[in-house]
Amino acid sequence: MKFDAVYYEPDCLSYTLGAQLKEQFCGLPWIPIESHNSIKEMQEKPNSDFGRMKRNLIIGIRKTHKYVENHKVSDYLVPYTSSGCTAMCLYCYLVCNYNKCAYLRLFVNREQMLDRLIKKSLKSIQPLTFEIGSNSDLVLENTITQNLLYTIPRFVEEGRGKLTFPTKFHMVEPLLDLKHEGKMIFRMSVNPQSIISKIELGTSSLRQRIRAVNEMCEAGYPCGLLIAPVILTDDWKKLYTELLEELESGLSARMKKEMFLEIILMTYSYVHRAINQDAFPGTADLYNQELMTGRGRGRYCYRPEARAEAEVFLRAEVNRILGDVQILYIS
Repeated sequence: MKFDAVYYEPDCLSYTLGAQLKEQFCGLPWIPIESHNSIKEMQEKPNSDFGRMKRNLIIGIRKTHKYVENHKVSDYLVPYTSSGCTAMCLYCYLVCNYNKCAYLRLFVNREQMLDRLIKKSLKSIQPLTFEIGSNSDLVLENTITQNLLYTIPRFVEEGRGKLTFPTKFHMVEPLLDLKHEGKMIFRMSVNPQSIISKIELGTSSLRQRIRAVNEMCEAGYPCGLLIAPVILTDDWKKLYTELLEELESGLSARMKKEMFLEIILMTYSYVHRAINQDAFPGTADLYNQELMTGRGRGRYCYRPEARAEAEVFLRAEVNRILGDVQILYIS
């Protein structure tokens, strides 16, 4: 992965991962910062620089460790080893939190974070599932830090319950031979290839994603698919039927037998529109006034009647094409 510069908190270099990254990217300019959360030079850049800003790597120490209850695939959303991403999905929910500063940040205090996670897992009466990838894409991050190679074996040996994360990337080969004991739930996000090409910029193709999830399933990982986000374009019914048909033909027999589905409809925002118009002129405006309504804090979601129609259609098509696969939720 190529970056133009590294912005870093100087204390990072006292951590094992910080020293590793310093050596790994020794050929780049290293620019000291006070805090990964507040880089004035980045904050003052225009929206049109959004793509170029993603070519900088930010390295810091995660100071917030608040676990958020979740009642879907996991019991808790856990702040972990990264936030942001190098990809440029035009709907990325992280933009709502970080605005144009949704670049990749790596946190070097992984030992501290995993110690806390293992301790939390052992305190619970019932085994818990922890979502460690809600703020970033850990498969992408792993190509830089190898943090999954550190996290999975150690949690298997010392922790209780399970970990999970979603991804839009295919680089799973380093994970295939890990000792995971079924404690790692792997979830691949999918969308029609035309949406990936035009809207999920800088991510793996649909075919690559299907191949990767098949490999993870064959390696014994519990696996699921996120059809997410569902975007109600003019021809959305045709696109998502074709997606399901491609999944039916491309997924392995084992994957189709064992997998579960999550289906999430797109949420959009005023911030997305402002950045996309300046940074990606000529791309489709994902805001649809007829189908969308305000959700608060400048966000938009599909109107109840549009959501209801999409849910009925998608449930029927999943059943028709993929059979009796478990749909955990549609949101």
